[in-house]
Amino acid sequence: MTATTTHTEPASAEGAAAPAENVAEAVGRTLAQLGAGHVFGVVGSGNFVVTNALRRAGVPFTAARHEGGAATMADAYGRMSGKVGVATTHQGCGLTNAVTGIGEAAKSRTPMIVLTADTAASAIRSNFKIDQDALARSVGAVAERIHSPQSAVADTVRAFRTAVNERRTVVLSLPTDIQAAPLPAPRPSAVEPLPAPQTVRPNGAAVAQLAELIRAAQRPVFVAGRGGRSAGPEIAALAEAGGALLATSAVANGLFAQDPFSLGISGGFSSPFTAATIADADLIVGWGCALNMWTMRHGSLIGAGATVVQVDVEDSGLGANRPIDLGVLGDCAQTAAAVLEELRAAGHAAVGLRTPDMAARIAAESRWNDVATEDISTEEAIDPRVLSRELDRLLPAERIVSIDSGNFMGYPSTYLSVPDEFGFCFTQAFQSIGLGLYTAIGAATARPDRLPVLGTGDGGFLMSISELETAVREGIPLVAIVYNDSAYGAEVHHFDVDDEDLEVVRFPLVDIASIARGYGAAAVTVKTAADLAGVREWLVGPRTTPLVIDARIASDGGAWWLAEAFKGH
Repeated sequence: MTATTTHTEPASAEGAAAPAENVAEAVGRTLAQLGAGHVFGVVGSGNFVVTNALRRAGVPFTAARHEGGAATMADAYGRMSGKVGVATTHQGCGLTNAVTGIGEAAKSRTPMIVLTADTAASAIRSNFKIDQDALARSVGAVAERIHSPQSAVADTVRAFRTAVNERRTVVLSLPTDIQAAPLPAPRPSAVEPLPAPQTVRPNGAAVAQLAELIRAAQRPVFVAGRGGRSAGPEIAALAEAGGALLATSAVANGLFAQDPFSLGISGGFSSPFTAATIADADLIVGWGCALNMWTMRHGSLIGAGATVVQVDVEDSGLGANRPIDLGVLGDCAQTAAAVLEELRAAGHAAVGLRTPDMAARIAAESRWNDVATEDISTEEAIDPRVLSRELDRLLPAERIVSIDSGNFMGYPSTYLSVPDEFGFCFTQAFQSIGLGLYTAIGAATARPDRLPVLGTGDGGFLMSISELETAVREGIPLVAIVYNDSAYGAEVHHFDVDDEDLEVVRFPLVDIASIARGYGAAAVTVKTAADLAGVREWLVGPRTTPLVIDARIASDGGAWWLAEAFKGH
């Protein structure tokens, strides 16, 4: 599959040739024509021309305050929009600043372009000189580059194709000497959009095997992951015919939000009822789901007698995290549709676990909001569960929730409901704190029709707070819930060490609300449920600036989901 040019640049009305286009301008124009959705970046001398070329070609641009922020904004934008996000950086230090965000995107298999300048081949003593290709590969990204003026357009198309068709994060390096070179005449002026990526059709024998396993199961559960997000209707239809309950990994949260037989998130965030129900299944089918330690609680959610099936488009992913009884190599939507056809041809229609009693229990017990817990609030600190429940009631249902990493993270992930799979953005593959604010800005850019909501800790928020100015400048009506315990809570609660040793992860109380106001955001300090009146006031107002909720939370003694996660450290 190759892209072709449709025509060459005509002469001007006076007959003179059009001004020569340089390589940087051609790369920006080509990315725009291929369908780049939005570009985020910090612009320096090395990426100034190419960034403006993207803008002139109609690709919106958001100026970030740090390249790390730009990379994760582009990642989140791509996850929530279905378009290719672009991060743009200066050579050397600009790229190294973005590496954590690039690593997160690469590990999450986000189709994304990191458009970075590079030093000229002759500039061996440049202060900016690093091995950019090796750096990209070291975090799991694909290294591509513009090799010459003659190959510039083809190099750009190849990088974009790799990002889309292979679901990869691609670092595309543009050496500064090549950037300035004119494109050879006649220069191509238009590049055809890429055709839709080809899908992997499942093997007929594997389809028949999976259909037979579903027919034989009494208590089947389907768990959809990142690879199943685009196959929700097909998976749900098969579950209905096969009598199966539905669940998702954390990254696919919301995929079956409206289905009465959806258990919610499988794994560390599961409610007790959800965990017990999945563990009792006699058949578990993972749809584009790695079935890793997070989603299966180190295997504890797989019953001793359960049959395990995994559907994935990559052969290397089948059985990568645990033994499976059947691996189906194929696109999730095509596989689910083919298995459903097989069941219908056999006249199979099972009730299985889809009974009125089960639907009632799911409605009453599958969400943490409905699980009774002791209120540990004090006069100076609010129970994070109470805080999260109240905010779930207050905030509009049409929301897009983004999550930072830390001890607090299960509260916004489990207590804040989302309308669908485009209402939850979970950048946790690299397990880095500090990505939450960037994630929320990128997600908000992708879905301006929804209220962006961020769940973050004080550590992660302060680590990334320079981008609060970006949210203010862009007029993003972001609600940032800061679960403030004046510590890196994961380390405080989950290391069995002397109290004195924990001083390295505890901090004096920081007035985050005052800092937020300094950036131009609205802010409230919340110690009790009554303090949430300030949130109500903001919600009925014009919402022209972000709202930061500095929530002084009571200690939970260590979140259960993180205790589970620490087993893998």
